Amino acid sequence: MKIARKLVDSIKPTFAKGGKLEKFHYMFDAFETFLFVPDTTTKTGVHVRDAMDLKRTMVMVIFALVPCLLFGIWNTGYQHYLAYGIESSFVENFTFGLIKVLPIIVVSYVAGLGVEFAFSIAKGHPISEGYLVTGLLIPLTLPATVPLWMVALGAIFCTLLGKEIFGGTGMNFMNPALLARAFMFFAFPAYLSGDIWTDLSPEAGHQVVDAFSGATNLVTFDSNYQNLPSVWDMFMGFEQGSIGETSVLACLIGALILIVTGVGSWRIIVSVFVGGYLMGLLLNFLAPADNLQHAMHTPAYYHWFMGSFAFGAIFMATDPVSAAQTEKGKLIYGLSIGAFIVILRVFNPAYPEAVMLSILLFNVFAPIIDHLVIEQHIKSRLKNAQ
Repeated sequence: MKIARKLVDSIKPTFAKGGKLEKFHYMFDAFETFLFVPDTTTKTGVHVRDAMDLKRTMVMVIFALVPCLLFGIWNTGYQHYLAYGIESSFVENFTFGLIKVLPIIVVSYVAGLGVEFAFSIAKGHPISEGYLVTGLLIPLTLPATVPLWMVALGAIFCTLLGKEIFGGTGMNFMNPALLARAFMFFAFPAYLSGDIWTDLSPEAGHQVVDAFSGATNLVTFDSNYQNLPSVWDMFMGFEQGSIGETSVLACLIGALILIVTGVGSWRIIVSVFVGGYLMGLLLNFLAPADNLQHAMHTPAYYHWFMGSFAFGAIFMATDPVSAAQTEKGKLIYGLSIGAFIVILRVFNPAYPEAVMLSILLFNVFAPIIDHLVIEQHIKSRLKNAQ
């Protein structure tokens, strides 16, 4: 690390004010502060001093995403070989998945950071650290079969129109990664829903086996919920779906990291799960007795394991910028998201995976929720003061 520090210090004057590459100062600063904790100190006024700056916070979220990423890479290969009825080892599954997933991650970062760098140079402001997480979240919400040009479009869209246009990191009112997913879903629905696995690179001399279905469990959920995979398979993630969203176990490991480090709000995570479960119980109670095939009969806890429920609750709903900020507001925000996910899944067969839209919807309502909570608190304090 000392050698790296000396190297960075030696080229730093070139990017400082008056240097030959002065206009690229903030690009250099972004790389330097990513590698090393900034050595700047506050001079005046009262400040909260903490070693956990924004970059360190973003890196902690990336650590929490690693279990989902590693499992998603393996599962991509596993689903590929399963589709062709080929026995494969752990290494073969992981290698195939890495070949498919790594380019998606690279394109996401190159396209998104390209926009960040362009804005930094053009406007002369520091580069936002938020894309460190967004650049990984976008690939994890996509199937392994997504075209790379589409990933680039989604990354550019969310960075440009979802964040920079509002002032950069900390100013966006919606989750940027979900905006990218929403843009791609509605612009190119055929690539992000339905049979998303069977068009992976075919194996020579092999055809897709008859027993394999390329549809995710949510595609047939409304009309055939009783034939969903076992809870164990859904919990572990041995199913088709987006790269990082299938394994609830991997998501829970990430949740533990976020909660222990204080980066993620346990109130939001827990309340999303509780909201979904309570709404599931209510729908079970109201389900028509003469139609046992109706999706309202789906056991309430099943919704936790289906689709991207866990991934959305843990990594998307907890976005510190677009989520509710007050403690009571976080509970209301999370409960609303969980309940709305189940409502959309059950009553909207055209869009059974409702996590994305539910979170984006309540991103919009988060400021209103906080405002009402604060107003109620003020009224309560005034009443007690009289």
